[in-house]
Amino acid sequence: MASIRGDLGDWRIWAARALVLTFAVLAGLSVVSFTWLCDQAFLGFERLSQQAAWLPLLWTPACLATLVWLTRRIAPGAAGSGIPQVMAALSPVVDEHDRRQFVSLRLSVAKALLTAGGLLGGLAMGREGPSVQIAAGVMHHARRYVPQGAPVSTHGLLVAGGAAGIAAAFNAPLAGIVFAIEELSRRFEQRNSGLIIAAIVLAGLMAVSAFGNTTYFGVIRVPSLAPGFIVPAVLVTLACGTLGGLFSRLLHASLTDVGSPTGRWQSKHPVVFAGCCGLAIAVIGLVSHGATFGSGYEYTRNLLAGHIDLPLLYVTLRFIATWLAVWSGVPGGVFAPSLAIGAGIGTDVAVFTNHESSAPALIALGMAGFLAAVTQAPLTAFIIVMEMVDGHAMVLTLMAAALGASLVSRWISHPLYSSLMHAQLGRLSVSRPAEERPPAS
Repeated sequence: MASIRGDLGDWRIWAARALVLTFAVLAGLSVVSFTWLCDQAFLGFERLSQQAAWLPLLWTPACLATLVWLTRRIAPGAAGSGIPQVMAALSPVVDEHDRRQFVSLRLSVAKALLTAGGLLGGLAMGREGPSVQIAAGVMHHARRYVPQGAPVSTHGLLVAGGAAGIAAAFNAPLAGIVFAIEELSRRFEQRNSGLIIAAIVLAGLMAVSAFGNTTYFGVIRVPSLAPGFIVPAVLVTLACGTLGGLFSRLLHASLTDVGSPTGRWQSKHPVVFAGCCGLAIAVIGLVSHGATFGSGYEYTRNLLAGHIDLPLLYVTLRFIATWLAVWSGVPGGVFAPSLAIGAGIGTDVAVFTNHESSAPALIALGMAGFLAAVTQAPLTAFIIVMEMVDGHAMVLTLMAAALGASLVSRWISHPLYSSLMHAQLGRLSVSRPAEERPPAS
């Protein structure tokens, strides 16, 4: 009874809870608005491409060079995915002053506009990683209004915001909760866990309100799987683990190795380097008849619907196009392109092994496997795919593929986001010994 009276009698607790939930709604709405902006931006690129097939050869390099110039000039903290920035902001060695270099309302706005600009240029980038940083910036702003002494920490707000970004971006609240535990927090504050989960779910409900209570890729029809299905399933898992591990290693080397000749040239001429990457991306897009432009959602949706015709070397070309887009230094994520590459791997294996009837199941396995291999967050990967395709009938199969591919990837590459987080910490403008930093709240 005493604990109940204390809980009900302390206005600061209820004010803090109301504040957190209000900002969770705002975080969800910010991601919904960002999603709409990205969709409109890529539609603009498609209209431009329809005017003349050669226009991307001029537009994409110019757009990419402009975005890198703007990013470096006005918002260096907006470059890249956004997940490493949130992880860096959660580091105990980062104080409130330095945390603003990773998450803030200003960065959230810049991230949204610059990422949409990348899709306007046709880049093979996703919006999900940026959604994490955008929502975390919104939730982090709530700390200014939390009553003194209320049991809400900066750590809790950042975890809730980052996970809310995943929940709203994928219309998958369960994936947001698992992402908070597996990738962002590694632990939950017991006293705040219920409030954090409520904030994540509430942000996810904003996506449901805007886009409807439907799965992103519809419902896959999984036929009765014959005993021979295990062979192509293992092939998909091994291929995704190997290629995903190589992709993760390539991204890490490209983004952190500034000592190589190419790295030194990029550091000296970042805008020119971005323009060259943009030209290569445009050429790849033309070779693939437009299949490698954008995040790849449309191709993934068509594959799951049974249209398994793919351009020649689709997986390879999208792999390279996404790598170049990330390497260029523009804001953008790899979740959606990873799902597209994984879907392509599943399709190729289905055709190669003559299991076209099981293609939807193999495509779903490829999506979960490749995403798990790149992020090395297998639980988050398989739950995202399960919620996006309504694949509850494949829970164990998806989990096995994600865990297997993640294991293979770990033999090839270090965890991508953890490595990039340390690179983010290395760019802090003020370097102070750890003992001089105030403890993180």
